[in-house]
Amino acid sequence: MSAPRSTTSPAGLWRRPALRVWIGVAVAAVVLFGLAPAVLSDFRLNLLAKFLCLAMVAVGIGLAWGRGGMLVLGQGVFFGIGGYLMAMHMKLSDAGPGGVPDFMLLYGDGVVPGWWEPFRSPLVTVLAILLLPAAVATLLGLAVFRRRVRGAYFAILSQALAAAFAILLVGQQKVTGGTNGLNGFRSFFGYDLADPINKRMLYFIAAGVLIAMVVVVRLLMVSRYGELLVAVRDQENRVRFLGYDPANVKVVAYAIAACFAGIGGALFAPVVGIISPADVGVIPSIGFLVGVAIGGRATLLGPVLGAVAVSWAETGLSEQFPSFWTYFQGALFILVVAFLPQGFASLGGLWRRRRAVGDAAPGEPPTHPGPTDAAPDRTTGDDGADATPADAAPTAGRNA
Repeated sequence: MSAPRSTTSPAGLWRRPALRVWIGVAVAAVVLFGLAPAVLSDFRLNLLAKFLCLAMVAVGIGLAWGRGGMLVLGQGVFFGIGGYLMAMHMKLSDAGPGGVPDFMLLYGDGVVPGWWEPFRSPLVTVLAILLLPAAVATLLGLAVFRRRVRGAYFAILSQALAAAFAILLVGQQKVTGGTNGLNGFRSFFGYDLADPINKRMLYFIAAGVLIAMVVVVRLLMVSRYGELLVAVRDQENRVRFLGYDPANVKVVAYAIAACFAGIGGALFAPVVGIISPADVGVIPSIGFLVGVAIGGRATLLGPVLGAVAVSWAETGLSEQFPSFWTYFQGALFILVVAFLPQGFASLGGLWRRRRAVGDAAPGEPPTHPGPTDAAPDRTTGDDGADATPADAAPTAGRNA
């Protein structure tokens, strides 16, 4: 029988889930802040900044769906709220003090609506981007989760909300730009967007914000709240019997996911140069979910990697095969769901389990992972932050 590996050896340290996570975050920081700016052209770096904005939405979906079990199909609403708030500020800033945005002169009566005026202030704009999507998600979550709406019904409701939001934006052409959306931005908080240096600055802001979001979600995962969220996902009635309100637990995760989506949309507008109903409707909302599912919804870095990879593949393949990209995307989604239900992030766990079986001596049962191995269960993945369905709720009860 082989001797167990020491946890102080390099191999033993690597088997610690928390260490793997922080090493992954550190590697991501090196790639985003050092490698990518050095090897990518300004055009490709701006594309990567766009993908990072979409990955911010994926981080929130990973928390709400992967950890909380809420199939959120309406994140385009919160993405659009953040994007339009930032676009409103930039259009007012470009128009100058007391000025009128150009599209209002073209489509409207040349008068800025009263509810637009506060967004001339950068401070009001930033606070609105942070708070308004979370507030909308909180109100919606309280109305839905307290009535115990979940599963497919919640997914359909959130998707209908995204469709209604896109239709509303199209119908209010005088104040939202209609199907054309808001575009033609010249400055971002006083910085000229035509300057390549400022475009690179936007990339670094997007990269820093994304890494900060990942760190926040990691801290939530290993906290008492993270245990409660997983317990609500797996044993909602048991959590209710222990004295917790599952609706409040879900609302917090839903509001955080909405806040992340709003920030992603707010940075998307200056990076891409446009925000329109085509970016916030049903199809973009489903696209956010596809990237998370392919990457691994229940892991920490899986949603980020999945969102960036799918977006990058969409751009590359659509350039070569403009008429067939959607078929590639559909086939990839089907293959992942059929053969890797936990996404590509589960490949590491599968490899470790196969290696453990291969290392077992002939005639001996394979060594089962211990607490430091954090073997993934059927719903969580391999980052080791979850409690299993059997022990999550009792853990929450002991911490009460």
